[in-house]
Amino acid sequence: MKSDPHIASAFDRDFEAVQAMIARMGGLVEAAILDAARALETRDDELADAVRKGDRAIDALEEQINAEAARLIALRSPAAADLRMMLTAIKIAAALERCGDYAKNLAKRSTILARMPAIGGATALIRRMAKAVQLQLKNVLDAYIKGDADLAEQVRQQDHDIDQMYNSLFREFLTHMTEDPRNISTCLHLHFIAKNIERMGDHATGIAEQVIYLTTGSLPDDDRPKADNTSIASGTAE
Repeated sequence: MKSDPHIASAFDRDFEAVQAMIARMGGLVEAAILDAARALETRDDELADAVRKGDRAIDALEEQINAEAARLIALRSPAAADLRMMLTAIKIAAALERCGDYAKNLAKRSTILARMPAIGGATALIRRMAKAVQLQLKNVLDAYIKGDADLAEQVRQQDHDIDQMYNSLFREFLTHMTEDPRNISTCLHLHFIAKNIERMGDHATGIAEQVIYLTTGSLPDDDRPKADNTSIASGTAE
């Protein structure tokens, strides 16, 4: 418990500002994911370029959140529970920044793929997977703002579904490459995109675990529900 109610009120106001920045950052990341997937499906170079340029705003918000969190820690000398809130905010911002990087990478590859032969139905499936991850992020950020551990756990369990989508796409790409070697280059790009989206889901799950820790004081004691059973080399954000 804080000894001075005025200090407590000031900290709460400042922390609400940090949460608002996280919510804004999350909204930008969600939009980037959906726009990048749409740019891939529709071969829209202008939209892909907008996603790449928009990543700067996501990076800037992470820097603002980190700076404000550091200021609050130095200025307010927060108690243990409040310090945990600030450290969680920093971790969530870092996870969102990585998701933004993956969306930017998706947009970069979509520009390359626009000049390659299409693989029937693949981009629509990738867009469906991207939408599922975007919904994961939306729900986990709602859980964070509301302090809802049950909703966070639901998001955590959904990671299995994202992995299953990725596995299905992986098998489809292997089939296309086996049937026609001319598809190999296109399918590898598509695989890297699918893997990056799967990693976004991992970050959403990581945020869910942080929310559970923040609201209950302990991390989940069971292993994260994973279903990624592929072995091909995975892509990295550029």
